[in-house]
Amino acid sequence: MGEKLGVGIIGCGNISAAYLRLAPTFKALDVRKVADVNHAAAESRAAEFGVAAVSTEDLLAADDIDVVVNLTIPEVHFAVTKSILEAGKHAYGEKPLVLTMEQGEDIRKISEAKGLRVGSAPDTFLGGTHQLARHLIDEGKVGKIVAGTAHVMSHGMEHWHPNPDFFFQPGAGPVLDVGPYYVTNLIQLIGPVKRVVALASSATPTRTILTPGPRQNEQIPVDTPTNVHALLEFHSGATITLSASWDVWAHRHPNMDLYGIEGSIFVPDPNFFGGPLQIAGRDGVIHEAEGWDHPFGVPNQEHKQGMMANYRTAGLADMAQAMVEGRPHRCSLELALHAVEVMTGILKSGEIGSFVEMTTTCDRPAALGPEEARALLA
Repeated sequence: MGEKLGVGIIGCGNISAAYLRLAPTFKALDVRKVADVNHAAAESRAAEFGVAAVSTEDLLAADDIDVVVNLTIPEVHFAVTKSILEAGKHAYGEKPLVLTMEQGEDIRKISEAKGLRVGSAPDTFLGGTHQLARHLIDEGKVGKIVAGTAHVMSHGMEHWHPNPDFFFQPGAGPVLDVGPYYVTNLIQLIGPVKRVVALASSATPTRTILTPGPRQNEQIPVDTPTNVHALLEFHSGATITLSASWDVWAHRHPNMDLYGIEGSIFVPDPNFFGGPLQIAGRDGVIHEAEGWDHPFGVPNQEHKQGMMANYRTAGLADMAQAMVEGRPHRCSLELALHAVEVMTGILKSGEIGSFVEMTTTCDRPAALGPEEARALLA
């Protein structure tokens, strides 16, 4: 294995474009092949980005591929990641890594037996703003975190996605689809979760596709909770309220507030790498946090909100570089599995109406300061 790892991608949907576009930004990555169950989709992406389109079987057998990125839909994440490991390749997947802890433990056993790495998105917590929040918390600027709130609420994907069915099926919903960004960021800022409790519901049994196209006005079933309100107790003693809903037309809740014994810190949307970070001390005066020159906080992509920082594949790049350097990677299997247990625990609590104790834990991933981030770049 050389200094630059050969990367293959399975799954050529919307998210694959982000990986293919941003991978050349990082020095340890060389995307060489793509595959999809719909070979025409693979050929389209290959032509767009100058890589080879092959079958999944050929990609997994390729000698020039070291790590395979799993960008398939959540319900097949486990099966595809398992096949990657069984082919002797390192695996990195989109969130959530798996949908059950049983699947996660199977992945762990295979990876350990074969000596292979497994990594998982989200990697947005590596963004400049979230790492600045981590730095300020670690420096004690707001004291020990004792409480907080996190809100991810909207009215669902049927307003913009032409085929939103899977968002409303088990394995998705707001907790497993968007929740990983919030839960993972909370773990990297505060540490592992001890137990959770939640209330869960769905406003309607069906949704109407509103996106213009051949399926506009089609009714689709809702088979997973779309409105979840949870309490998370961390091993550190912090207690966090998490609201995840696709039944909300408008609200005034901030993305993430964390309250310490010396002050408060106000974290922007963990779905993105950057954004404004604010802080307040005991005087209660809220002001912009003093920034730093972090490369993963620089706006580099136009969004409907304006220019945003998007460095997706940073987690993959860190894993690749960690393999070269022989160190742990930040978007680790342990972190991903703990986040999955937190999220599935929230959904289980919503079903049974009582606390769910976590059986896993993890270390907080190593902080990624400006210099460490620059070391990942080409």
